[in-house]
Amino acid sequence: MDFGRLPDLRHVDFRLPPDHPETVRVLARAQSTAPATPGLYVGCPIWTNKEWLGSYFPLGAKEPDYLHYYAKQFNSLELNTTHYRIPDAPTVRRWREAVGPGFKFCPKLPRSISHERELYNTDSLTLTFTRAIQELEDRLGPCFLQLPPHIGPESLPRLERFLLDFPPEVPLAVELRHPRWFADRGLADTVYATLEALNKTLVITDVAGRRDVLPQRLTTPTAFIRFNGHGLVNSDFQRADEWAARLASWYQQGLHAAYVFIHQKDVRHAPIWAQHFLGRLHALTGFPIQPPRPIPQVVQGSLF
Repeated sequence: MDFGRLPDLRHVDFRLPPDHPETVRVLARAQSTAPATPGLYVGCPIWTNKEWLGSYFPLGAKEPDYLHYYAKQFNSLELNTTHYRIPDAPTVRRWREAVGPGFKFCPKLPRSISHERELYNTDSLTLTFTRAIQELEDRLGPCFLQLPPHIGPESLPRLERFLLDFPPEVPLAVELRHPRWFADRGLADTVYATLEALNKTLVITDVAGRRDVLPQRLTTPTAFIRFNGHGLVNSDFQRADEWAARLASWYQQGLHAAYVFIHQKDVRHAPIWAQHFLGRLHALTGFPIQPPRPIPQVVQGSLF
């Protein structure tokens, strides 16, 4: 994810801002319906990671089997392939069958809806997309709509109309990027209230160059977090610790589920960050969390 990425991190304040005042209210209202075991889903934006061959994937794994092995390391996937093409039913069924129970796909809405038509006249495309991804059945997590960076708050009525028409049975998160969505606190609060009223989740994006897209405002009892790392520098691990503490607090207050997606330029760094983050969260919550681990490799009849 290149959005918000900076070449020089020396002057970035990576501390998480305090919770938005309305987050406490959203979680308090959700506490009575919180599941006995809240959901925690951690993943990457891609599963075809050849760099994991011989470590997190078996050395001789074939590309059609990568998703199966990916799902043994992570329990969720930011499904970006759907941003470029609406999959057909057989493809979606193969995805569903490749992963085990409890795994969640989070498909990104097609760019034909968000970027090309910019939410105009998209009813047919939206229906085609949602019908396709509903083939995932219980493996379907929240979809997410990423608005292009040039679409600002003047398009709020158009966004609201789209969200009103979006099939309510399909959970949806919304990522805003234009700076003017966040520049005016009153306007931002109006946008957040709109998402909350429509039961849509605000995407929280943790990137170096745009700290404004980190408002810590939950609009549903689900947190959807996109984390942009920088090659396992010290701040990556400090941020992991902060996120673990923040999520532990949110779970205690009534959070139902969290989705955390790790973006690193080198995909070999994502499992290492996840190990640290999940270990810290386990220490704070006691949740039974299985981090990604390198697997024993079979070479010429022996293990190493």
